[in-house]
Amino acid sequence: MSMVREGLLYSKEHEWVRLEGDVAFVGITHFAQEQLGDVVYAELPEKGAAVRQHSSMGVVESVKAASDLYAPVSGEILERNIKVIEKPELVNLDPYGDGWMVRVRPTDRGELGVLLSAAAYREHIGESPGTGGD
Repeated sequence: MSMVREGLLYSKEHEWVRLEGDVAFVGITHFAQEQLGDVVYAELPEKGAAVRQHSSMGVVESVKAASDLYAPVSGEILERNIKVIEKPELVNLDPYGDGWMVRVRPTDRGELGVLLSAAAYREHIGESPGTGGD
């Protein structure tokens, strides 16, 4: 069973992108939420905010660490997921579904070309040393 979903694009910083028309849904990957542990807080950009590819656009905090949320594409924030702000554990329970973070209107679709396919992302995380407690 793979933790990487087909049909999505991925950043090396462990965000995923799902395009629906001219809107991009963005969240963090199963791998990322697993590395973070139990997510207890999410700080997401406001509607209307401009985000730049590879720049920090928010913070996800877990019991272990705080981690920046990076924009996989430049654009305008159309919506932030209020459910995740109210129930951050959704990021752990359903990172590719109800645990999405923001909806963005990309300003440069060409930027999507630098993102990873599911196969390339699998390879990217497969190269990482395994982490886990004992």
